[in-house]
Amino acid sequence: MPSTSARPFAVVTGASSGIGREVAHVLAQEGYDLLLCAEDPTVAEVQFDIPRLAVEAVQADLSTYDGVEELVDAVGDRDVDALVLNAGVAVGGRFVETALDDDLELIALNITSVVHLAKRLLPRMVAAGRGRVLVTGSVTSMLPGPYYATYSASKAFALNFGQSVRYELKDTGVTVTTMMPGPTDTEFFERAGMEDTRVGRSDSKDDPAEVARDGVAAMLAGKDDAVVGSTVRNTLMSRAAKALPEQVKAATQARLTKPDDEPT
Repeated sequence: MPSTSARPFAVVTGASSGIGREVAHVLAQEGYDLLLCAEDPTVAEVQFDIPRLAVEAVQADLSTYDGVEELVDAVGDRDVDALVLNAGVAVGGRFVETALDDDLELIALNITSVVHLAKRLLPRMVAAGRGRVLVTGSVTSMLPGPYYATYSASKAFALNFGQSVRYELKDTGVTVTTMMPGPTDTEFFERAGMEDTRVGRSDSKDDPAEVARDGVAAMLAGKDDAVVGSTVRNTLMSRAAKALPEQVKAATQARLTKPDDEPT
């Protein structure tokens, strides 16, 4: 549908809870009209948390082709000033024991839907000569991820994809930023079945509101990538990712992500 608002327009996926929901609030504070999307029906509640702005909610399963197209249809012919590719899930446990369907659904949501939605919406942003894209990566983008291997690999894809497309668009007025949070206090670990891990039990997780503020600030500044949240800890993790041998990095991560009943 055409926009009649003079305010900028943002699309946010994974907006029903956690970091995505907080990103929606930050963008609203920045004066954006919003189109929010999630599979969870509670995404409709978010629009009522944000008064005095044009906020729409679309309940769609972005792990499916039709779900992404449903969101694209909801965007209509509006110019997109900010695109936040945040929707994602994790699957915890040994790869040889996790369900194939769960891992394939993760790949469909964390990777395929990112490519699909970017393919649909980025060309119009380039044609308009302006826009900001925020991709939710993770500090694990740079590290092996034992006991949530497909998630870690999907975030490595997100970082590489974001940096690659950013370079291609460097002269277009459109920027791509990948934010890399560390462990954050959301429903992530419960949904991934990782409550019985050291990182899942930790009381030092980041505040999703802080992560969202840092991520949106980096996006609006047009930064390449940004370690967000508790920057001291997460920056140390990112530096370790560049300095340590692969086996050491994998072992370090495994101590955080190994289920309690997994043999050492």
